[in-house]
Order: sequence, then structure tokens, then C-alpha cells
Amino acid sequence: MSSSTESHSFNMTTKLDSELKREVLIGKQPYTVILNPTSLKLTPKGKRLGIELQWKYLVSGDAAPAAALQASVVASARRKSHEPSSKPQAKATKKYKASTRNPRR
Repeated sequence: MSSSTESHSFNMTTKLDSELKREVLIGKQPYTVILNPTSLKLTPKGKRLGIELQWKYLVSGDAAPAAALQASVVASARRKSHEPSSKPQAKATKKYKASTRNPRR
């Protein structure tokens, strides 16, 4: 006697043709997980920068170096965005009306 699942072919997966976003809690911090046809991206909720891992690196075994490199680039960008600029800021100057007197001759 065969079960009904053996006689029918079921496709239990859906092809990922567009972006899929979900929220996940890691510890107590919310993150956004984005799956698309080429990669997986994990970003702190409300932020744009995160770690992105392409599927081809995951299946080839190169995921760890690729993720580590991406994480260091993201961390560096975050540090730079929060550091005060070392360049001096231009100071606002008062604008004076042009003199109405005749220039000296």
C-alpha cells in the first residue's frame, strides 16, 4: 500500500523571483532580513548598512571570508559617519552691503 504523497508530486518551495523582507530578533535587537535572487542581507532595523552575502559565496564555501570582509567595510563606514570631521569647518561670515561712497582716487 502506498501513501498518497508517493503518488503525487508536490513542489514545497516557491521560486524567489523578487525581494522578500522579514524582521527577526537577535537577542533583543530587531534586524531586517532581505532575501533576493542573488543575495541575503542582514541589517539592523531602520538602518541601510548591513551585511550582504551573495548566494554563490555561500554555496562555494567562500561565505566566511566574504562576510568578514563586508562586515569590516560596514563597521568602518559606521565609524567614519559618527566621527567628527578632522577638516576645519567653514565659518559663516557676515555679508556687508557694498559701500555707497565713491572709491578714493
